[in-house]
Amino acid sequence: GVLQTTEDRNLARVETRQKRAAGATEITDADVKGKIIEYAWWMQKQGYKLSTIKPRTQIIQRLARLGADLLNPENIKDVIARQTNWGDGYKHNMAVAYSSFLKMLGKTWDPPRYRIPESFPFIPLESEIDALINSCGKKIACFLQGLKDCGADPGELACLEWTDVNIEAKSVTIRHPVKGHNSRVIPVSDAFLRRLNAMPKNGNRVFCTVRGLRSNFISQRRHCARDLSNPRILKITFITFRHFKGTMEYHKTKDIIHVKQLLGHKCIQSTMIYINLEAALFQAESDEFTVRVAKTLDEACSLVEAGFDYVTDMEGGKIFRHRK
Repeated sequence: GVLQTTEDRNLARVETRQKRAAGATEITDADVKGKIIEYAWWMQKQGYKLSTIKPRTQIIQRLARLGADLLNPENIKDVIARQTNWGDGYKHNMAVAYSSFLKMLGKTWDPPRYRIPESFPFIPLESEIDALINSCGKKIACFLQGLKDCGADPGELACLEWTDVNIEAKSVTIRHPVKGHNSRVIPVSDAFLRRLNAMPKNGNRVFCTVRGLRSNFISQRRHCARDLSNPRILKITFITFRHFKGTMEYHKTKDIIHVKQLLGHKCIQSTMIYINLEAALFQAESDEFTVRVAKTLDEACSLVEAGFDYVTDMEGGKIFRHRK
């Protein structure tokens, strides 16, 4: 099923008659297609997930359609270098996929070096996230609230089963991590639990596939952006909620190890982006806070319950703030 794509069907119509250096043997379209099928099967045997197998297979297919000699690394470099409309990030992915293709063949190469430009993901205001959640239908709203609470990858939350939800402990267990993440137990809000209780229990899983959820989400997001006259809503994607959670969690705790464990990262380098992101976001949006001063214990408790974060003591009062 991995290879049955339009690209695969078009592959047979592409002229890739190239000659090997040794023996001057022509490589036919069938040879190329066979190698690509072999590559997909090799990745599956190596334990790669479908989310990795499919895009890497498509990359090798694209190189073949561009007339590249898949057995000639120098020719691959030349083909990639000539694609002036490709960004360095995409070229880097091309090189990574071809490196694993060569590994299947028992070969190596000196891959080209492409520096992936650092870019900060879009982080919306919490009020924008909440407005989007509240504007969506029951299932999508529940899924979005879960993403906000857990900071999970969409593929991880989509695999959530009813047995993974602990109502008494107010937590969920991520048992199907993706992208090499760790399994973990994450506390969730009462709002998410209320939305879960309103969901129909038609099977073991709470939600459906990410693809099915995303198609409905895109339509509902468009309506929300139009109704609120806020085009920033259109920039919110499923993965935005994970970036929001990581940024806000680091802002509250300043504990990068805690954020790493929450997000399930195996490598701390994957989490370090939230240090720079938090610094840039809160420096640029320092005026996006509501500030309150509590003089008594009851006032402080009320502010905490309302979502305010403690900042410092000053002149006999406790200062709290909350993002607008």
